[in-house]
Amino acid sequence: MPKRTNPSTRMQSSSTLKSAKAVLSGRSKKGWFARLLPFLGPAFIASIAYVDPGNFATNIQGGAQFGYELLWVILGSNLMAMLLQALSAKLGIATGKNLAEHCRERFSRPVVWAMWVLMELVAMATDLAEFLGAAVALNLLFGLPLWIAGLLTAVITFLILGLERYGFRPLEAVITGFLAVIAVSYIIEIFLVHPDWCLIAHDTFVPHFTNSESILLATGILGATVMPHAIFLHSALTQGRVVVKKPEQQRRLFRFEIIDVAIAMLIASSVNAAMLITSAATFFKTGTNVGTLQQAYLTLQPLLGRAAGVVFGVALLASGLSSSSVGTMAGQVIMQGFLHFHIPPWVRRIVTIVPSLIVIGIGFDPTRTLVISQVVLSFGLPFAIIPLVRFTSDKGLMGVLVNKRVTTLLAGLSAVLIVALNFFLLYQTFFRK
Repeated sequence: MPKRTNPSTRMQSSSTLKSAKAVLSGRSKKGWFARLLPFLGPAFIASIAYVDPGNFATNIQGGAQFGYELLWVILGSNLMAMLLQALSAKLGIATGKNLAEHCRERFSRPVVWAMWVLMELVAMATDLAEFLGAAVALNLLFGLPLWIAGLLTAVITFLILGLERYGFRPLEAVITGFLAVIAVSYIIEIFLVHPDWCLIAHDTFVPHFTNSESILLATGILGATVMPHAIFLHSALTQGRVVVKKPEQQRRLFRFEIIDVAIAMLIASSVNAAMLITSAATFFKTGTNVGTLQQAYLTLQPLLGRAAGVVFGVALLASGLSSSSVGTMAGQVIMQGFLHFHIPPWVRRIVTIVPSLIVIGIGFDPTRTLVISQVVLSFGLPFAIIPLVRFTSDKGLMGVLVNKRVTTLLAGLSAVLIVALNFFLLYQTFFRK
């Protein structure tokens, strides 16, 4: 059996660890931001999953069809994501093991195998969305045929994943750089479209649906925002990154990780909202029917100028490349945790390319495929969230970092809401005409 590794133990930096230990022990005399810096990173890697091409597809369709109506869904789902990512990070800090490893230890073998298969299917759906998004972006920006763009996407993600051998900081820097590119791109788009800020404020805080199609898109947005593979990955990124045993140091470490999560997820939430706002202000406002990413790119140019289309393409490319790399990392964590089995990342990358190339070769609509993949993701969420809430509520397991009652209540309500939405989606899909 190949040797097992995980992202947290594979990507160590002695200088960063030394700085982190000095801060946690109270010996650091640096300023506040300098003390925070060694702890930033894991949430930024996980947060890329929240601005992947699936978000582009669902947010653009949501904005084009329903204006600003679904902004409250983005706000609510990002708040849930922030809570769940913090719990995932806390599990790794408190126990030194990730979510998949705890599932393997605490559930029966048939349940473990079933969960592994389900999470692998979710990871494949995720990878399909990310891979297609980057391929579409290369096609739009450079005119490459989709199948060539797909192969080029695979090569670039190989190179990004290769940064792991140089430590976790280079990989975190590249992923954070991609996130910055996406964020800056949508800041530019917001300034170009001149949205209605009063209506945005209303639709952000007043929940409502127009019809069943808006509920379907809302579920897709939820599936595109709260990501099961990111929940598994985050616990692995923190499980061995900075190891402390003293209760007060664990509390202090978790507080820093909460800041990491808050900053990263605030950026991701703002980008998601900006996607929908740009689409609503550009397409819904003018009555333009936009059903695909290609149409969004081409339609932006005559409405807002060529620069807007290029900025959109660059953001989509950055999203696809970075999230595809993170998806491969998450797949490794899931396989290692559930099965105690490791395969090289390049082998997993090759295997996960195949479904995407098949979709491209058959000629399926990439945008529709992206939206469907996000709905698939939403069905995997309960199987990540319920074990996470259960484990982080176990005092014997978590020690001083065990959930408070209000935390467990909020996380439990999130799980119930997600399961309820999924059952409603099943009903709408198979029983309503």
